Parts: sequence; structure tokens; C-alpha cells
Amino acid sequence: MIPLVHDLSDETVVVFGGGPVGARKARRFAREARTVVVSPEFADRDFGDAELVRAAPAPDEVPDWVERFAPALVVAATDDDAVNDAAVAAARDAGALVNRADRSGERDAGSVVVPATVEDGDVSVAITTGGASPALSKHLRERVEAELAGAGEMAALTAELRAELKASDRSPAERRDAIRAVVRDPSVWKALRTGDANPRQEAARVIRDTQRGDS
Repeated sequence: MIPLVHDLSDETVVVFGGGPVGARKARRFAREARTVVVSPEFADRDFGDAELVRAAPAPDEVPDWVERFAPALVVAATDDDAVNDAAVAAARDAGALVNRADRSGERDAGSVVVPATVEDGDVSVAITTGGASPALSKHLRERVEAELAGAGEMAALTAELRAELKASDRSPAERRDAIRAVVRDPSVWKALRTGDANPRQEAARVIRDTQRGDS
């Protein structure tokens, strides 16, 4: 499987199943897209901002539900193999992606795995074991979280610096080296994470140092 980042803006995700797995998937997708959960019961679970539709479609009724919502992604997360099979088949027929949450290791064309993610601003890191070990994905996510602190602010800062350097008379190679130096400089990271110093001033110092080194 090849990791890709998919924009679900203005798209719909349909989740079949209101159990713990369905709720977790719904919370994740509801942050990015219209998410509809179809289930006969929801218990006292957190589904985020997802729309909850109380229904228990039989396998031969599942295609009608998929057609009704025209989703970009279908999540099959019920405890009924026949319903999950029908959800997968309906998604394929509709040209939608499918995430089958009740099995791991079985991957057909159009299948997606929902990775464990760590986010800081515009920076996202996704971790997946191909569905083989969710526990390992969670463990690695927890380890990455600490390392990612400040990455969102670094992305915003270097985006501004790139625009400013592009308007200068520095060559593309010089601009690239300057930004790389900022990204790798511990003092800039410390300023972003602690606020003890001005990150932009630290970055400007690093860039001046690279310019002196080039001269």
C-alpha cells in the first residue's frame, strides 16, 4: 500500500456500524468531511460531529444507502460479515474508497487503511502497520507526538521566510540552504517550543550566518 493524503473537503463519508470502532472512525472523519453513521444503536458513544442515522439495513439494502449519500469513502464496521461484504461491494460499484474495519491484511484495489496520526498545525505524520498491529501504531504515535511539538509553527515560519527570500536576490540554491539551516537549527526549535526567544529573530540570525558562510 502506498501512503497518500486525501482531501475530503465537501465529500461525504458513510460509516456502517455504531460500535466502538465505528465511533472512532466517525470522530476521525467528522473533523474533515460530512460523516454519516448508519447503525441500529449508538449506545453512549462519542461520534464527534457525525450525523447519526438509526437503521439496520439488510445486505441487499446497503447499496441503496450508498447511493443515497454518494460517499467518497465507505467504512464497513458492523459485526455482521454479510453487511460488511455488501458495504464493500456497494462502495466498489459506486467508485468509492472503502475501509473494512473488521479485517486486517485483506486489501483489494480501492481499499484504504486509516493511519494513526499526529498533527501540529499544518504538519501531519501518519503511522500505519497495514492494519496488522493497531497497538504498535498507537505506541509509535505517542512517541512521535513529543518530537513534533513546534512543527506547525516551524512550517508557518519557514513559509514566510521562503516568500521573503524568493523576493530577494539570493539564488535558488542559497534560498534552499538558508531554509534548511533554519529547520535544522536547535535554537529556532527551542524558541518555537518555549517562547524564551523570538523565533523569527533566531531564524534571521541563522540566515545571516549562512550568507556569511557563502561569502
